[in-house]
Amino acid sequence: MIGIIGSGTMGSGIAQVAAQSGFNVILYDVESSMLARAISSLASTFNKLVEKGKLKQEDADAAIARITTTITLNNLAPCDFIIEAAPEKLDLKQSLFSNLESLISSHAILATNTSTLSVTQIASGCKRPQNVVGMHFFNPAPLLPLVEVIAGALTADSVVATTVDLAKRMGKTPAQVKDVPGFIVNRVARPFYLEALRLLEEGVADHATLDKLIRDGGGFRMGPFELMDLVGLDIGYAVSVSIYESYFHEPRYRPSLLQQRMVESGRLGRKTGKGWYEYHGT
Repeated sequence: MIGIIGSGTMGSGIAQVAAQSGFNVILYDVESSMLARAISSLASTFNKLVEKGKLKQEDADAAIARITTTITLNNLAPCDFIIEAAPEKLDLKQSLFSNLESLISSHAILATNTSTLSVTQIASGCKRPQNVVGMHFFNPAPLLPLVEVIAGALTADSVVATTVDLAKRMGKTPAQVKDVPGFIVNRVARPFYLEALRLLEEGVADHATLDKLIRDGGGFRMGPFELMDLVGLDIGYAVSVSIYESYFHEPRYRPSLLQQRMVESGRLGRKTGKGWYEYHGT
């Protein structure tokens, strides 16, 4: 049984991957309305996969039936593996893990989907830090194959091995990385976003032109501004700030004021219908 904390885009995406892979899933969030939206969205996704011939109707029905929801943390007690996809707030994650540890069995694994926070620090408030590991999926989780598996300073080798095996059973490609700020992907991605933002700040070109140049000239599927809109400007900005602070204000990781202003104005990308681009009907 796999427990998943957080029914947003990432949490529900992980739930989809797990359910399609044959695992029973308990999806937790603080409000029943959030869970209702997540299940409705998942049902719609499964229907679209059936319509496109990518999934048989009986397999879609079986997958959605494997997902149950709860607003009571205690109901995650039977889970052997829990994946936390809560907001990127250290105190929140520490509190969740501390509470969960008192509910689950001593052998159960707590995995954080954090993209930048220290796995070691998240585990620091736990009595069994050896059972805490990083399992970082990428958005959208059902489509992107990579999963970063991060061992904290005290994570047991057996826990890392179990997490790697689980990722493979979910059809993912696990990459074992060290517990450093940004891990691999988000550290590599900083220049991709930040250099494009600096070019925009300096008036070298507009965002659409920069996206086109990077797509056509660099061979990327999406430009940096398109990708920021997909991920969410608020998430991207929070990651930038976290990495900048974690590397003791290293200048090359300095966040962009433009990015901050977009977040302050509520233009967060696809999820709000407007970011660097407009999304009608979102």
